[in-house]
Amino acid sequence: MSDQNDFGTFGRYRETPLANMPADVRDAYEFTKGLRGLVPGPHRIWLANPTLSRTIVPTGQYYQKHSTLTKSEIEIATNLVNARWRSAYASYEHEKIGETQGHLDPIKVQRMIAGLPVSFVDPREEIVYEVVYALVQQRPVSLGLYRRAKELIGDAGLVDVAVLIGWFTMVCMTLAAFDVPADADATALDP
Repeated sequence: MSDQNDFGTFGRYRETPLANMPADVRDAYEFTKGLRGLVPGPHRIWLANPTLSRTIVPTGQYYQKHSTLTKSEIEIATNLVNARWRSAYASYEHEKIGETQGHLDPIKVQRMIAGLPVSFVDPREEIVYEVVYALVQQRPVSLGLYRRAKELIGDAGLVDVAVLIGWFTMVCMTLAAFDVPADADATALDP
């Protein structure tokens, strides 16, 4: 083990300042900023592979603007996935987002992050919670749970839930690989 400092501007990742970005990285940065309005969290790291970044960013944008799920349902799923993978940065960010943008009860968000059970009055929120909980706990989705989910959110909603779990697992794995702490500065690239 050397004495070399392995930490950069975002966990272990060393961001390239905007003025020094190669053209393909700058293009991916501008693409992300154009779709999202900013280049948040793991998107900053994905710039290291600009071709992949341009490929995956639209999926995140889909969940921002076009998903069959509501913002509260997305944040229920997101916080359960972040908790499953013990992602400090994603949990820190989505605790706030779940409360402010998803309008979720802060105690429920805290309980989800801690791996404690919660329940929701809204039937759609409850079914999203139950399906995501089962899947992130590596349990089967029983036939009864599937039928209730299909009735409440339909096949399109179930696809949205399944892909969202995969999307946020990708987010968490990126953050873990680069050891991004909860309090990482996500503004280093912002002009």
